[in-house]
Amino acid sequence: NSEDVRCKCICPPYKDHSGHIYNKNVSQKDCDCLHVVEPMPVPGPDVEAYCLRCECKYEERSSVTIKVSSGILLA
Repeated sequence: NSEDVRCKCICPPYKDHSGHIYNKNVSQKDCDCLHVVEPMPVPGPDVEAYCLRCECKYEERSSVTIKVSSGILLA
């Protein structure tokens, strides 16, 4: 299920740009700043420095398990 996987990049403030959290459904191999951060908030020469500050993590979850667990807790 495509909603059960995502890449989450947390980018701290950089120069005059505020910090931001980016989420995107991409494969685990594409879970990096260059594939997830859109639109890129900094001009070309600053992209590498900006991306080095971002922390990207691939996340998987089972929405079926979450729904079943919630149903049991609410019953």
